[in-house]
Amino acid sequence: MKEIYLAGGCFWGLQAYMDLRKGIVETVVGYANGNTENPTYQQVCTNTTGYAETVYIKYDENIITLEKILQDFWKVIDPTLMNRQGGDVGTQYRTGIYYTNDEDLTTINKSVDQEREKYNKPIVTELETLKNFYPAEEYHQKYLEKNPNGYCHIDLTL
Repeated sequence: MKEIYLAGGCFWGLQAYMDLRKGIVETVVGYANGNTENPTYQQVCTNTTGYAETVYIKYDENIITLEKILQDFWKVIDPTLMNRQGGDVGTQYRTGIYYTNDEDLTTINKSVDQEREKYNKPIVTELETLKNFYPAEEYHQKYLEKNPNGYCHIDLTL
């Protein structure tokens, strides 16, 4: 099993979207790459903690590749928008790819280069080593399964 952490705006929709992919074994929503310990959602929303709403993704590389996961990720975000996606605005809604295995960097960079060709504006999606990750509160986990009419900026039919 391998893992990657993706920030794509509100984590509810990105989790639901990734859960639909064959080969994704586990997802957890949480907060990545901030500057405090054990942040709460309320703290993250102040735009002072440095955290991005992020989805931890564990996947079976024999079924789905990192390249395919990133192709799917690019379909549901606008990588040229700084600190917002859909109707959500704030630093916690920035986009990012946070990796734990340096071997993944070649695939990630290739994917970003391919995506860059599609836009006239610069891509602002962060590419960083994962510094930290704290799971979000339980009510955020699988939120759209629990609340099927909840807000989501992602088209889950893609």
